[in-house]
Amino acid sequence: MGLFDDLSRFLENRLEEFLRNNPHLELEALLEQLREQEEDTLKLIADLQIQEKRSQEEILSTAQEIQRWHIRVQKAKDAGRQDLVIAASEREAALLREGNQRWGQMQGLKERTNQSQELLRKIQQRRQEVQAKAAEAQTARAKAQTQERLETNGWSNQTSSYSTGFDDLEEKFRRWETQDELEQMKRNIGK
Repeated sequence: MGLFDDLSRFLENRLEEFLRNNPHLELEALLEQLREQEEDTLKLIADLQIQEKRSQEEILSTAQEIQRWHIRVQKAKDAGRQDLVIAASEREAALLREGNQRWGQMQGLKERTNQSQELLRKIQQRRQEVQAKAAEAQTARAKAQTQERLETNGWSNQTSSYSTGFDDLEEKFRRWETQDELEQMKRNIGK
């Protein structure tokens, strides 16, 4: 297991180093990660909205049941059936508690949906920022490559244009150095 951990750490370090040396790839990886987060958040929001809709339907159904049992309580009271009044009142109270619980759950779902939508907005904003940085990096990289090509071409062009000039210069220095040596010899002989 230690060897696997060491290998895993080594590969992670190499990947981090590679990404540091190639920042445009790091931006692309970050963009991909943000796309995945955005997709996951959209799925979560859709799921929460389905759950919220289901919860609203359950609350409506429970409210209809409460209303039905409330009418039954009244009927039993009007008929003087105290045994049915007590049982129906207990059922109505249990349904009210259930309705309140479902209402709380629905409110929780709404809150989670709102938080997820805020998260989605932040992810999309971050993605736009990273896309802008990636575009800047792409432009800078293209500009640097163009500049490098110009400099490289400039050196090769200069070399070819100076090669004849260099030979002329070399020839002039040789003549001058030869002339200087001859004059030095004449002075030495004259002494």
